[in-house]
Amino acid sequence: MFNYIVRRILQAIPILLVVLTLVFLVVRVLPGDPAVAALGDYASKDAVLALQERMGLNDPLWLQYVRFLGNLLTGDMGTSLVTGYSVGKQVVQALPYTLTLTISAILFGYIFGVPLGISAAVHRNSFIDYFNRIFSLVGLSVPAFYLGVLLMYFFSIRLRLFPVVGAGDPGDLGSLLHHLFLPALSLGLIMTAYVTRMTRSSLLEILREDYIRTAKSKGLAGRVVLYKHALRNALIPIVTLGGLYAVVLIGSSVMVEIVFSRPGLGKMMVGAIQQRDYTTLQSVMALYTVFVVVINLLTDLIYGLIDPRIKYD
Repeated sequence: MFNYIVRRILQAIPILLVVLTLVFLVVRVLPGDPAVAALGDYASKDAVLALQERMGLNDPLWLQYVRFLGNLLTGDMGTSLVTGYSVGKQVVQALPYTLTLTISAILFGYIFGVPLGISAAVHRNSFIDYFNRIFSLVGLSVPAFYLGVLLMYFFSIRLRLFPVVGAGDPGDLGSLLHHLFLPALSLGLIMTAYVTRMTRSSLLEILREDYIRTAKSKGLAGRVVLYKHALRNALIPIVTLGGLYAVVLIGSSVMVEIVFSRPGLGKMMVGAIQQRDYTTLQSVMALYTVFVVVINLLTDLIYGLIDPRIKYD
């Protein structure tokens, strides 16, 4: 198991390096000049040239790339071209909001999606099964931001149960959870739909296996067969879905943060694009890249915990 973990971590390093390289190149090919974006369209040519020199934009591309990687390794994300503040400090302030939103949506999806999927598989072709399948189909069809608008309309504007916008008072846990519920619900309902469908299909496939029939013929209780033998072997595709969809959730959180006017990395990235703040954009995209690689790595490691037979090939 230790060998498996070490090798998966070592394999993740070149993947992370390749994706960070793509981020660096994508930001460089965006239209517009970062120096002009910082000084304004009416800045003098001398001022623009001086700022380009100070920002290192006149250096060879390979030198800018080495400096970019070196700054990331030391935790230096640079200074915003628009606000003049440290990007790292802005990220530290925004990161908890994005993480709590994403993690809450994932927990919501698994807490409700797995039981719904199990009930649909156990009661196949019954009313429960049809209801769960229709619910999951609707969940797959509705974009997160649109669902967020609907939830805001019914629960915030019509029923006045939850606040419309904002993230709550940072020092008040109750206020934070109150503001978090609707955004997390809008992402979590879609996650629930995915998990429900995957749990149902995976469990139905396992329940047809010979060893399940053998376990039943030995007189084992139905709950023991279902949860100890069937569900455990059905977990790998469910965990895989969680790892893949967690990446989608991070992307969807961008629009949800805008709809609910929540501070977060998504809103920060959109603002950087609109204001042509290349330093902030590059740093946030690099952070998203790290998230994706780490999530995929954790998914691989969970495989080894679920099924010890899994080895690095």
